This record gives sequence, structure tokens and C-alpha cells, in this order.
Amino acid sequence: MSGLLALLDDVAALAKVAAASIDDVAGQAARTTVKLAGGVVDDAAKAGAKAAGALIDDAAVTPKYTHGFPAARELPIVGRIALGSIRNKLLVLLPAALLLGAFAPWLVTPLLMLGGSYLCFEGAEKVLHSLSPGHHSGENLAETADGPSLEESRVAGAIKTDFILSAEIMTIALAAIPDSSLLEEALTLAIVGIGITALVYGSVALIVKADDVGLFLARRGHFAPTRAFGRGVVRFMPVFMRLLMLVGTAAMLWVGGSIVIHGAEGLGFAAPAHWIHETAQTAAKAVPPELAGAVAWSVSAFASGVFGIVLGAVLVPVATYVLVPFAGLFRPATRH
Repeated sequence: MSGLLALLDDVAALAKVAAASIDDVAGQAARTTVKLAGGVVDDAAKAGAKAAGALIDDAAVTPKYTHGFPAARELPIVGRIALGSIRNKLLVLLPAALLLGAFAPWLVTPLLMLGGSYLCFEGAEKVLHSLSPGHHSGENLAETADGPSLEESRVAGAIKTDFILSAEIMTIALAAIPDSSLLEEALTLAIVGIGITALVYGSVALIVKADDVGLFLARRGHFAPTRAFGRGVVRFMPVFMRLLMLVGTAAMLWVGGSIVIHGAEGLGFAAPAHWIHETAQTAAKAVPPELAGAVAWSVSAFASGVFGIVLGAVLVPVATYVLVPFAGLFRPATRH
């Protein structure tokens, strides 16, 4: 997880350096890339940490869309989802973000909170599903369509899920960009969108093919250690996928709760944020100085995660019994 966060930080930092380089071309050539990177590293780290929940969820969820298909179709399916993700970000979300920043910047915080609430909802829903034995059986029975139809359905569902997560990521990126021209913001958002898509779906491609690589090594490796390594990869991948889902769920709850708490603080309701900060500082003072930072972060993240799962648990029945039926009123009636 720390590696993913670091890579995301690099993507955000490179995007901001690219945006600032336009000023360099226009007349500020004296500033160097090193100075620019130093100036944006804090903002990039914050943006990367906030977006981590959505990114990890994307990387954790997407491999399930290739489940049940021949190995030869796995990478094409991931590629189609990645292409849909790029279209989501560049053709829909980027223009929407620019319009939002230009004409309604006051909406950024509420939209971030809405996205954070969605992360809390999805995280809590995953926790509830994991506590319900046999909750996947209905899905397996429902997937009886032929291969091409099932692939189309899976890809469409993945792109729809990606749209929601991408909207949250692009909103976070917009909030992290310093005041700049419309062209600079557009370039920055485009670089962030493309970089994040490459990062997420490149990781997904490696994940879905890892077991095939392990199986190949186990069967055709020329040396005993190579074959043993391949068998180890095959055995490890199911454990890794479960761990990835667990980390993704925890990250969603932590990041979603943190976004909502800090958004509420910005809107004037600062009590939860202040309580968490004071609790984290109190815990940090109770340990040796070299552990204080880690303890403060852990307490803050844990408290945000608890807030996230409570908020998500409240939103699950609201979505199930209010929002979904309400949305159904606007769907065209199906003919039997």
C-alpha cells in the first residue's frame, strides 16, 4: 500500500510540475524543475493520500471482472475497461471539473464530501456482505449469459463503477491544484487522469496475469527453484487478492471518513475533526518521540475509519430502501 501511495504522489507531483512548466515557457525559465518539485511535494502527498482509497478500491475490484473468462481474454478486458476509464476522465470529468472550478468552486468541498460518503457506503457494504454467508451465490446463478454477452455486461459494469471512482479522484485533484489558468488546470488534470489510469490498470494487468505466469514457471521452469517459485506464486495469489480486498475496504473507510470530516470542518462543523486531532495528539504524547508521528497518524486514521463505517452503515439502508427505489421510478418499464 505504501508503494501505491508513493507512486500516486509521484504522478501528482509530475502533473503539477508539468502545469507549472507552462509558466516557465511563458517567461519564468529561471525556475527549475527541482524547485518546482520542492514546492509541490506537500500538496502532492496530501492529494495522493486522499485519492488512495479510490485507487486501491479500483485496483482491488477490477480483477473480479475478468473472473471466469479464458486467460486470453483477461488482458483485452482490462484494456477495454482502461480505455473506458480514459474516456470517463478526459471527455466527461475533465470538462466538468474545469467548469466547476471556473464557475462554482464553492461546490468542490460538498462534492468531495459526497464522494467521501460514497466511499464510506461502499466500504460498509463490503463489510456487511462479508458477514453474510453465501451472498455471492445469487451472482453466480445470475451469470448464465453466453461469453460475449457476459463480457459486454462485465465491461459496462466496470466502466460505470470506474466513473464514480474517477469523479472522486478528479475532484480531489482539482482541489489540490494551486490557482492557475484554465489551460494549466486542463493540462494538469489530463496528466493526472492518464497517469492514474495507467497506474491502476497496469497494476490490475499484472495482478490478473500473475497466476498464469506462476503456472507457466511451475510447469515449464528449467530449474527446480524456478518451478518452486512458480508454485509459490500460484498459491500466494488467492491470499494476495483477499488481502488486497481487505486493504481496499479499510482504505475506503479511512479516506472516505477523513474527507467527510475535513469537509465538515471547512463548512464550519469542526467538532469531529478537533476531537480526532486532540485524541491523536494525546496518544502521541504517551509514547516515545520517535513513535509519536506514527501513533498520531494511526489514531487519526482509525478514528476516521470508525466514522467512515458508521456513516456507511447509515447510508446502506438509505441507498437500498430510498435512493434505489426512487431512481427506479425514472427507468423505462420493461416489457415481458
